[in-house]
This record gives sequence, structure tokens and C-alpha cells, in this order.
Amino acid sequence: MSPTAQVVAWLVLVALAVAGRAWQPAAHVTPLAGVSLLSGVIFPNLIVAASVPLVATMIGNSFLPGYGSVALAVVVYAALAWPVLLGHLGILGRPDRGPRWLAIIGGALANSLVFFFATNTAHWLLTDQYPRTGTGLVACLVAGLPFHRWMPVGDVAWALALFGCLAAASSIGSRLFRARLVAAPVRRGRGDASA
Repeated sequence: MSPTAQVVAWLVLVALAVAGRAWQPAAHVTPLAGVSLLSGVIFPNLIVAASVPLVATMIGNSFLPGYGSVALAVVVYAALAWPVLLGHLGILGRPDRGPRWLAIIGGALANSLVFFFATNTAHWLLTDQYPRTGTGLVACLVAGLPFHRWMPVGDVAWALALFGCLAAASSIGSRLFRARLVAAPVRRGRGDASA
């Protein structure tokens, strides 16, 4: 992908993630997991790839309620950015070879589970809302279930949609490239007598 295409892709993915979070933050059916997974696949630089969900979260947090502590914010940011690694390691497929659909579904589901357990466990540890016992942790996790209810559905749906768009764009791009090769006039060399 050209540097210009990378900048455009970065901007589009950040804008999509911010718009998705602003659209309905309470239901947690956002494109952030799909954006994180896809960023890891399309950006060769891991820092650039990770910056997509991190910047989108920072922008989104400017109009959403805060986390209450820096430590909890770090956990949330890490839980939203780690799926980039799945894409970066090639587990989900490659742009030149196409997506691995079952791995994408698994990555999206893993994202929602890691996010649920990481953020609720951090909330349990970092606040005084629940006792720091096994029972307190279970109570915290149970209290978090209503917020998690639609997150796996959204993560899978958005990941499949985004990777579907990538596959379609890749297919169209390769067809256009082949068509240009076929339509290109044959150039004659200097040694050709009719040139």
C-alpha cells in the first residue's frame, strides 16, 4: 500500500471508530475491535497500526464519561489496542492472500472477552465498589454482563464487515491492475526495424 493510501486508510479507520463510539456508546456495538484487527493487517508498522484504536479512543473519550483513574484508563486503552497484534502477526490473513474468516471471528470474540475480563477485573481492583475477594470479583463480573451483552455481536459483525470491504477492495484492485496490463500497448524495442 502506498504511503498516501496508508494515510487515507488511517484517517478513515480512526473516523469510523470515533463515529461508531459516538453513535451508541451504551450498547458497546462499536467498530473498534474490527478497526483494531484490520489495522494490524493493513499497516506494516506496529506503532502506526496501534495508533489507530488509541487515537480513536482518545478522541472518543473527549465526549464520553471518564474512567475515574489513570490506571483504569491504561487497562481500557490496552484492551482496545491488543487486537492489533493478532492482525500484525498474520493470524487473520494478509491483504495479498485474503482474510481467514474463522480467525477473524475468533479474534473478534477474543477481543470482547479480553475487554470484559480486563476492564471488570481492573474496576474490581481499583475501586472500592466491591470487596477484594473471590465473591467480590464474581459480583463485579456479573454486574458487568449487561454492558457486555451486545459487544461480542458488534465486534464480530464489524470485523466481518471491515475485512469484507478489504477483500472486495483487494479483488477490485487486482482486477483493475490485470485489465490495465491486458489493455497496455506492446512497446517495441529500439532494435525493432518497424520502430
